[in-house]
Amino acid sequence: MKSKCDKCDKPAKVHLTEIINGEKIEKHLCEDCASAEGIAIKTNVPISQLLEEFVLQTAEDEGISEMRCEVCGMTFGEFRQHGLLGCPNDYDAFERALEPLLNRAQEGVPRHTGKVPSRAGSDQKKQNALLKLRAELKSAIATEDYEKAAALRDKIKEIEGP
Repeated sequence: MKSKCDKCDKPAKVHLTEIINGEKIEKHLCEDCASAEGIAIKTNVPISQLLEEFVLQTAEDEGISEMRCEVCGMTFGEFRQHGLLGCPNDYDAFERALEPLLNRAQEGVPRHTGKVPSRAGSDQKKQNALLKLRAELKSAIATEDYEKAAALRDKIKEIEGP
């Protein structure tokens, strides 16, 4: 590893490796030159905290954390916080943000390819309708619109059947 800064002759304390268009570019900088390039230097910070900050900052920068599923009402920020999706429709709602994750997890396939129980195939629209109604019910209760909540409750019972 190079021991001197690329820009001056001070000892290099920051070593970066970037891959741009398949080409590996290494930078070796002293603390002053790194600061001048806008590279924040944090010492004695656990790697897990650095990664978490990076992921959250990236999501906020792109406005991804505010993406919301129309069926269950979950935001992408909530998914990142809990690690669980709220409904099958989230794959479509968060497609832009999930695609890189799914590509890595599923070896290049951008859609979820897991198994679906045979009984769930024909009932998928019913499940989505129930999820949407439950999200609306939750919202109606939160805003204290009890008439709407009662109507939604009745619709849910009707769809669920006896």
